[in-house]
Amino acid sequence: MNYWVSVIFRAIPLAMMGVCVGFGVYVWNAGDAPGNVVAGRVVTFLGAICLCLFCTAATIIRQLIGRFNAVDRVLYPALGYLAATGTAVYGVSVFAGASGSGQDPEYVAGHVVLGLGLICGCVATVATASTKFTLIPVNSAKPVGARTPPTGAFSPGAVAVLAALPVLLAAVAWAFGIGNLLLTTSPSRFTVGHVVSGLAMICTSLIGLVWSILRQVQDSYGPRDRVAWPWLVIAMGATSMAWGIVLLVLDREPYYRTPGFVMIGLGLVCFSILSKVGLLALVWRRTFSLADRVPLIPVTTALSCLFLAAFVFQAAFTDSNVFIAAHVLVGLGAICFTLYSIVSILESGTSSK
Repeated sequence: MNYWVSVIFRAIPLAMMGVCVGFGVYVWNAGDAPGNVVAGRVVTFLGAICLCLFCTAATIIRQLIGRFNAVDRVLYPALGYLAATGTAVYGVSVFAGASGSGQDPEYVAGHVVLGLGLICGCVATVATASTKFTLIPVNSAKPVGARTPPTGAFSPGAVAVLAALPVLLAAVAWAFGIGNLLLTTSPSRFTVGHVVSGLAMICTSLIGLVWSILRQVQDSYGPRDRVAWPWLVIAMGATSMAWGIVLLVLDREPYYRTPGFVMIGLGLVCFSILSKVGLLALVWRRTFSLADRVPLIPVTTALSCLFLAAFVFQAAFTDSNVFIAAHVLVGLGAICFTLYSIVSILESGTSSK
């Protein structure tokens, strides 16, 4: 990989983090209305996901350009987990004193920020699993059926911990989402139940990415993995988008609209993750002629989020119920574009085209 191209790919996540934090803080301080409180906090902490994605990008790129060292091996995963912990702790502190009755902005913002922290933890695990990324092209170049244990791979204990982390984080997200859905006695719990379930789908999609990387690093990736992990992500993305569309079609109450639009955006993020999981499957021990086209998937999802946000912003002039959704979709578009950087790096490091 060209050095200056690597600089651009590392700059993209930081630029998108700047967009999320800058836009989020601006909205957060633009007024004390519930919409500003929720949208401002959520968009601001979407920047933490961009930071964790930067850690992943830097971890892989510095290996590809031959500058990865012992400090990098610790620094980038630690920075990712620190961002995840700080985001989750802040989210808990916000909703801890909220009742969840009525339209409680603190209850909604706190739970959603907690969910973002759980996603950050999954992305930080992707960065940690990627500290041995250079073993993937080495293992992939082996003949089909080769099972020679790779030198320098993770220990069995490390594999077990890294594989379990995203599963645990996804389980926590699903518990909060389903728990609130079972207690849909208020608009706040209704919104939290649906949106956090959508965030749980992203965590579940990231399980597929973490496990794909681990199994390729360990040279244990097989035909079942090639099918199972991409289809897991497809199922999560399709379910989230269908879920959002159903909420918008039902539209029994005005508060159905925010989770409806946001769930569609979260589904688009899942499909951005699919570009990475699918690419790893497509180029493992084979040549995929269209590998350099795969990065177009997150570009398409990013544009879809931003175009949808434009329509929802227009709707917000006459319907304040979609104010939050419009702003959050902008942040989700930034996440999708950040994922373009990651899949481009993966394509550069794994494709044999």
